[in-house]
Amino acid sequence: MVFLPQEVILKKRNGEKLPKEDIARFIAGFAEGTVSQAQAAAFAMAVYFQDMSMDERVALTLAMRDSGTVLDWSDLDGPVADKHSTGGVGDNVSLMLAPILAAIGIYVPMISGRGLGHTGGTLDKFDSIPGYQTQPDNALFRKAVEEAGCAIIGQTADLAPADKTLYAIRDVTGTVESISLITASILSKKLAAGLGALVLDVKTGSGAFMPTLEASRDLAKSLVDVANGAGLRTGALITDMNQPLASAAGNGLEMRNAVEFLTGKHQDRRLREVTLALSAEIALMTGMAETSASARKKVEDALDSGKATEHFSRMVSELGGPADFVERMDKYLQSAPIVRDVLALGRGTIAEINTRGVGMAVVALGGGRATPTDTIDHRVGFDRLLGFGAEVEPNTPIARIHAADEATAADAEARLRSAYFVGSGAPKFALIADRITATE
Repeated sequence: MVFLPQEVILKKRNGEKLPKEDIARFIAGFAEGTVSQAQAAAFAMAVYFQDMSMDERVALTLAMRDSGTVLDWSDLDGPVADKHSTGGVGDNVSLMLAPILAAIGIYVPMISGRGLGHTGGTLDKFDSIPGYQTQPDNALFRKAVEEAGCAIIGQTADLAPADKTLYAIRDVTGTVESISLITASILSKKLAAGLGALVLDVKTGSGAFMPTLEASRDLAKSLVDVANGAGLRTGALITDMNQPLASAAGNGLEMRNAVEFLTGKHQDRRLREVTLALSAEIALMTGMAETSASARKKVEDALDSGKATEHFSRMVSELGGPADFVERMDKYLQSAPIVRDVLALGRGTIAEINTRGVGMAVVALGGGRATPTDTIDHRVGFDRLLGFGAEVEPNTPIARIHAADEATAADAEARLRSAYFVGSGAPKFALIADRITATE
């Protein structure tokens, strides 16, 4: 019988549950060009309003995975795992987590993305390293994983290509926020990467795409249940994004922050806790540790012994970056021409931070994209960002700005000051708000 994509759209528009065969044929047709972009847009809008059952979400995720190559790491001598964050400000966890896991014998072929809206992108951070290839061919990707134990790269053209095109359509049709479509988009790429285990860092708060704990929990449960339903062992932590996670926000500055973290020169307390908690989850899921306590000790030792730094340095070198990047970071990371303190205007305690506003200040400096074709300035952003509970007086620095020119510096300073609220007390948010497993 001839497949008619409009019938699939009508069924979903009318609230019917789609058979997995219909979903598979629709996505395959979209990848092959027999389903038009207009039909894909109509399908996305129907899903946005009518949602999908768990079985439909699993079917959509698998169909998008199967639209391209699925990697196979069965020849490696250890477990293969990854982590995904839903995005935040000052969230450079991946830069430390991948080499920490590599140092305890877990291979990490990490497929990452670029910045979206107010959130920073892992690939944009690595683009601040001269020579580092964020889009290597599969042969180099595999070699880097084998030699360094980890490799952080971007989505290649043959990994879940239907997702890449469908996401572009969702971006311009007002359907990005659908949990069903978000779930399939995230997980199709992770499944295509050939993982054995996955931990999700689902953000909540003023700097997250899901600002409420309830919405973050709904997304986390969808991701965990669909991933496990598709055969990928997955768990999630819901972590706080009511303030920047690191004390730096901006691509090159977050890279510097990560190297200082790995070498022990400077470690933001909240960043250390989230990084080690996520790393320990993977150690447990892959069987590299038997208890939470032993998992935590194992990943702490990998970090504090310097082994993780060695794997990070090897990864950078394998993917084309300088072999001495860690040792001579100042030589390779470009500095902005304007560097100065941003001063507080009042007296009191940092009581609230509009973290999205901090992220948008980085975008205004040129450290993010206002349009998809914008070029990133890896030099700009903020470091020495204060967090909740910091006591300030007039002219106390709340951050240090790195800017390309006076005009963008003045604009970003004003944005940052308006994102910080000084009061008489600091709020208390749980850093790790919840832990989601497939059995919940």
